[in-house]
Amino acid sequence: MLPLLLVWFTLVSLNQPGICLQHRQQLQPVLLPNGCDDKCGRLHIPFPFHLNTSCASVSNAFHLSCLNSTTLYLHIGIQSYRVLDFFSDGILVDFPGTGSSTCRQYNGLNSFNFAGNDYLGISDDNVIGLYDCEDSSLCKADCETNELPDCDGNRSGALACCYPLSDHSNWHSGDGFSSFAKFGCRGVSSWVVPRGTNSGKRGVKLEWAIPRNKSQGLCASNAVMVSATTVEAGVRCSCQDGLVGDGFANGLGCFKSCIKEGQEAYGGECDNSPKRSQRKLVIVAGVLAPVFILASLFMFLCILKRPVKSGAFDIDQAHYHSTISFRKACRTRLFSYRELDEATRGFDDGQKLVDGTNGTIHAGVLGDGSHIAVQKVQCENERDLIHVLSRIELLSAVLHRNLARLLGCCIESGYTLMVGYEYPANGTLEEHLHNNSGQEFGLDWYKRLSIAAETASILAYLQCEISPPIFHHGLKSSGYIFLDVGFSVKVAGFALLCSSSNTGPLVQKNDVYDFGLLLLEIISGSKHSDMPSLALQKIKSGKLEEIVDPSLYYHEQPIFRREQIEIVADIATRCLLFGGDGKIGMVDVAKELFHLAKESTDGGSKKGSALEETFSNSSLLQMISMSPDSVHLPRIAGPV
Repeated sequence: MLPLLLVWFTLVSLNQPGICLQHRQQLQPVLLPNGCDDKCGRLHIPFPFHLNTSCASVSNAFHLSCLNSTTLYLHIGIQSYRVLDFFSDGILVDFPGTGSSTCRQYNGLNSFNFAGNDYLGISDDNVIGLYDCEDSSLCKADCETNELPDCDGNRSGALACCYPLSDHSNWHSGDGFSSFAKFGCRGVSSWVVPRGTNSGKRGVKLEWAIPRNKSQGLCASNAVMVSATTVEAGVRCSCQDGLVGDGFANGLGCFKSCIKEGQEAYGGECDNSPKRSQRKLVIVAGVLAPVFILASLFMFLCILKRPVKSGAFDIDQAHYHSTISFRKACRTRLFSYRELDEATRGFDDGQKLVDGTNGTIHAGVLGDGSHIAVQKVQCENERDLIHVLSRIELLSAVLHRNLARLLGCCIESGYTLMVGYEYPANGTLEEHLHNNSGQEFGLDWYKRLSIAAETASILAYLQCEISPPIFHHGLKSSGYIFLDVGFSVKVAGFALLCSSSNTGPLVQKNDVYDFGLLLLEIISGSKHSDMPSLALQKIKSGKLEEIVDPSLYYHEQPIFRREQIEIVADIATRCLLFGGDGKIGMVDVAKELFHLAKESTDGGSKKGSALEETFSNSSLLQMISMSPDSVHLPRIAGPV
């Protein structure tokens, strides 16, 4: 019966609005033809692009031409680019000089000489293949896992040098491909790989936008304005949730979308949709219900007759009466208990990093010398175990630079589950805040601010970009927040045994409150139990300097840095006071901290680029990283 219930629950839950729905963009926006219904060959042309100059648009920069009614071209200056496809935020073009039937393995670095203007720019969704490079330091092995088609449509195989433009270490928005010449590269290919996928389309994606100074009256009344990513000072319109369309006042605007008699319908057709489909659904449900009941009884009897080994689970057989298997949940390595026991010295207390509501976490060293953190979770019954495995499966599928990588799992006899995370060389945040890392000096303010911004970003990402949302339940600097060699954050130790009923707004508020405590610890270098009440009292009385970590030398800092500390203290205060009633959420906090970290001037460009990449993993946080007045977010409660 349980598999059927799980299937039913999944179907129902897919139709439930998430708590962060107001922040999400549609993963696959509907692209509708422009008001003139322009078409060239197989391509329907969406707003603001157009063929007919009399068709409503916002600029001649989006005027296209159709050759022989089959091939579409975009003109930029004196150069023409063949159009391959459209996206909600961009247009896919080929390298210039490439005919409709020609596909070059690679092109010269200067063959695509367009970098950007006020309306178009090279999108950082592109993945670049570079050839004959004398310096391979720019090559990134992780992007080679993408499925990148060759000229014949098959996978192109391993690239000589793969570089995603979203990695801003060697390429920045506004650059052209010729910038790779300094590495001795002589050729380039390009694919667009949309975020959240690992398959690409051959070509160069150009992001489009409208200059902000020309945005007066740009968006329809039921749309919001969002900032572009690679077009400086550029904006676009986006329909509010539940609506489709281009969002522009001069375009189609925004309207309802629905399924009517098996076909997608829009606008007024949805308002007058007949109730026939609902009656059909009731009839079908009435017919299927007895079938479900009989099938469930049959499966239940089979489960009762199945022999069960006592004291242990057969990992190859155990699906735990659900669709979630142990091997599926642990996508990487299956540890033996002996491996983890030896790595942690028998789970010795001296190896313990944290003992909290999310289970115990021990540091360990495997036989091959790699460092890991082992989270031990005690399940009371098989139902708990199934829930934990589903959480592990969800976490292992998330790829984010600030999420500690899940290395593998182990199940002990009974219901004890152990999860192995990567354990970066720089240890925990607590060790550095309290100077337990053996360093002569503690964390400076810039590192603390970047750590706070990155931690907020990953929490907001997991809550608002992952479905179902993931919450931490008990964030602490000890054992849950690791630091790599560059002091970038790796968050681990999520609550794996919290019931599904806890994934509502209340949990989000608890995460916000815990983050407020973390901010106070970052400011004060102290985690005493009375710190919240003491800090609130000092902040209220204007004596913040009395709780600031002495190693920060508050009075010797320049004015702008003291102001930053005060702003972070204000954010912490609001997290503690307003996180409980939902007036401030993690997205709000991430937005403020990110802008604050970007304004800091003493961290160098390398760390700033890393922070940009943190936010580039998410369309939601991309919007946050832009101008704050262009993002449709709930109003943040004012200073206390």
